[in-house]
Amino acid sequence: MIEKHVSIRYYEAGRLDQLPQDEQDLVKHAREMTDNAYAPYSAFYVGAAILMENGEIVKGSNQENGAYPSGLCAERVAAFAASASHPGISMKKIAICARSNRLEVKEPVSPCGACRQVLLEYENLQEEPLKILMASDNGKVIVIERIDDLLPLSFSGNGLKRVK
Repeated sequence: MIEKHVSIRYYEAGRLDQLPQDEQDLVKHAREMTDNAYAPYSAFYVGAAILMENGEIVKGSNQENGAYPSGLCAERVAAFAASASHPGISMKKIAICARSNRLEVKEPVSPCGACRQVLLEYENLQEEPLKILMASDNGKVIVIERIDDLLPLSFSGNGLKRVK
């Protein structure tokens, strides 16, 4: 048996103004989208904003439902909207912000496993990286250059072959 290791590289900015202007703007759009979240059960409001290759920004917010599996995370709302409204256009960057009326959200929030898988599928489809910016209200931003780094040893349909 051979031992192997998985590691990722990421960047951390202590303040939003340490990012390039387009990324600062994207984080601001994501932060604004927390106001559009429908989160009556958790009071955890998440916003996402995606910068498309054509310069458009597509936004999403989490949408809860009393039947919990029926809700959807902000990242998937934004990604599905981007894919539906801009078919064939690459997603370049996604910013994610969260806030709560009940908790103090001190650290940037990372996408859940389902969102990681969906975003990775789009990254694989477009054959180019999708940069992710996770920002907290205190100014800290974690930057990861590609979704693939968030989901090592991920599932992919690439190795599946149809049986004849």
